[in-house]
Amino acid sequence: MVPSINSNFLSAPSEGSLPIPVLVVEDEPLLQRRLQLVLMSLGYAESDLVIVGSLKEARDFLSKQPVALALVDLELPDGNGRSLILEMRADDPSLGILVVSAWSSEDAILGALRAGATGYVLKERDDLEVSLSIRSVLRGGAPIDPFIARRILELLPVSKLDSMQVQHSEQELSERESAILRLVADGMTNREIADRVSLSRFTVDTHIKRIYRKLAVSSRVTAVQEAKARGWIV
Repeated sequence: MVPSINSNFLSAPSEGSLPIPVLVVEDEPLLQRRLQLVLMSLGYAESDLVIVGSLKEARDFLSKQPVALALVDLELPDGNGRSLILEMRADDPSLGILVVSAWSSEDAILGALRAGATGYVLKERDDLEVSLSIRSVLRGGAPIDPFIARRILELLPVSKLDSMQVQHSEQELSERESAILRLVADGMTNREIADRVSLSRFTVDTHIKRIYRKLAVSSRVTAVQEAKARGWIV
């Protein structure tokens, strides 16, 4: 049954608050509860969350009002979540849509991303990684599970990979970038990092974008993991 619409959803959240409502499309009760707890750990109230178990329930809710963030499984009782992602992206080009799925096949990954998913994380990841992926989407990022990123790289032409490897070898992190990335690894927000290192929020944002470009990643989680893999941070 589709949850009734909370009247709080009808007003925009105040500046600095979390965007609501959040739509969770997942049919397994244990995973529904897990995602609910992860979202609540980020500061959401239970009343901010709309949890449904099918495409039909999701569409019924969306026909009544929009959502501010969506977490979508791909394997649902009445179809593939990709079709819902297409519809939500068409309705709202700026909507954050995070796929949380057990599927790691090429078709599933590329299909979801081409449909308009903002990010993709595997269900096997621990709560911290799922939480960091959600936070990245909330900040306008595009988190991609490390395994998914490797699969995407495998699909690139060899010439493209060679070019990327040359670029990577020539672009190590500066001392300032390494310091900022270590603070990212500690879970600090850009605003908190700015206060810690006495820089403006804009300057920190610029440094992090450069870090992403040098590491060829699109999220905080993968940036930290890639830098650790290269031995650039410990």
